[in-house]
Amino acid sequence: MTRDSTCQSAETERTNSLYRSLITWLTLHVVRAGRALLYSSVYISLVAMTEVAVATVLLSLPLTFAPVVVGLVTFAVYTGDRLADVDTDEVSNPRQAAFVRRHGDVLYLLTAAAYALAVTLSILGGPVALAITLLPGVFWVLYASEWIPDVGLHVDRLKQVLVVNSGVVALAWAVTLTFLPLAFADAPVTPTVGVVFAYFFLRSFVDTELPNVRDVAADRATDVATLPVAVGVRRTRHVLYGVDVGTLALVGYATAAGIVHPALSVALAVGLLYSVGITSFLGRFEDEALLAKLPECEYVFVGVALVPYVVGG
Repeated sequence: MTRDSTCQSAETERTNSLYRSLITWLTLHVVRAGRALLYSSVYISLVAMTEVAVATVLLSLPLTFAPVVVGLVTFAVYTGDRLADVDTDEVSNPRQAAFVRRHGDVLYLLTAAAYALAVTLSILGGPVALAITLLPGVFWVLYASEWIPDVGLHVDRLKQVLVVNSGVVALAWAVTLTFLPLAFADAPVTPTVGVVFAYFFLRSFVDTELPNVRDVAADRATDVATLPVAVGVRRTRHVLYGVDVGTLALVGYATAAGIVHPALSVALAVGLLYSVGITSFLGRFEDEALLAKLPECEYVFVGVALVPYVVGG
């Protein structure tokens, strides 16, 4: 009996050891995968695909390749931006900068492949879809490159110009998110398109300015003018509140005018309430890196709120 008990105990110990090793291995790889998704901008690509899906529902369009194309373009543009700004990111986001440096060669390759595949797929949507697919890359070059002539403004990139920098980013994504699914579906421009465009422009502006709170030190060091740098965190919070309220007023007007279905407006309002909640934490939440990642989750809430409308027809 003693011998059997000893064997059983040894077998149990081996099983427990294997179990602990498996849990450790899984935890390690899950953490690594999470960091790769976060630092390589894959998560932003998934959010962008959700945004296109939301736009498709708002515009009453059939599902096309538009979400895939936008996801690929988003990955290419944001990863390219992180590769270009890796030096300044070492101040505001050292872990991301370290990841980008360590995997720089692979990220360059993936960036080129993603944009090439996006362009290839966009050809299926026709010349307009192709032009819109190329637009974010063009805007990124204008935004990040040193092309502004020396005319006494002390800036050589649009990225350094207050409000214009976030406006350029917001315009690029509003055009892409609204008009790419429209081009793929070969659908006409209606008043609803104008509302959806304005909605995504205002949302993208907030999503661009809110993370700038984390980057204040780096932006000051590189002469990049953002709202937190120019007016401080508290006033930035108030400005973004105003943009959220303006977006809510737009949605309310569109609903009252019969341009947007009330059920869709409710879903958009859910996202706006989430945005107001996140904005309220500006300057009041210690983990600014986490806070910078949360705005994009707004569209996940909007997407979930749209499910009953989509399922119910």
